[in-house]
Amino acid sequence: MRATSRGKVAIAAAASWVLLTGTAFAATDTLMPTRNYTYYCGSGHGICQTDNETLTYYMDSGGTYELESNDRYYVNETVSSDYAPTDLVISYDSSPSFSGDAETDHIWQEGSTGLSDDAAGMTWCNDAVDLYACDQHYIRIRGNGYYVGSLTCHEMGHGVGLVHGDLAYPTRSRTDVAAMGCMVTGTAYSPDLGTNNFNNINATY
Repeated sequence: MRATSRGKVAIAAAASWVLLTGTAFAATDTLMPTRNYTYYCGSGHGICQTDNETLTYYMDSGGTYELESNDRYYVNETVSSDYAPTDLVISYDSSPSFSGDAETDHIWQEGSTGLSDDAAGMTWCNDAVDLYACDQHYIRIRGNGYYVGSLTCHEMGHGVGLVHGDLAYPTRSRTDVAAMGCMVTGTAYSPDLGTNNFNNINATY
């Protein structure tokens, strides 16, 4: 169940100061909706919260978007190292559901279909359930070495509602690792979720 006091938490966080990786800065709201990201969730839209704290995931194991074994490793490692320690309750769904009221939350794929030439991956909502939440996200990352821990952390972040630095509040640089963790953009993704994102997830779910 999503926290109903999310706005109060975000305002309180923005007014406080925390110490991350040796750098002091105002705590940043990085989980949609923020004051700088007020778009509503909709089918085909990329950044939405997942529908509740119980999150299931599936890695495509056949056909066009099958993940190779090393890519499956990075997804499982990201889940266990970065997201499982949060308040999200995560489990693998070996029999995924693609319709109904209990869809598998995250569907991981490997491939380049639909990706722009400069995109390493993308995440999009397949079934919005309200203004901010999605019942099922698809996460697609290019093959041939693009599946690495930092990028899987980044795309999964979008699948739980984390935004880029310019959409956070207060606004941060897209390369501000201390504030944004693996939600930075560019060629040097941070490998870790980061304390700030961790706290935002726990304040929301």
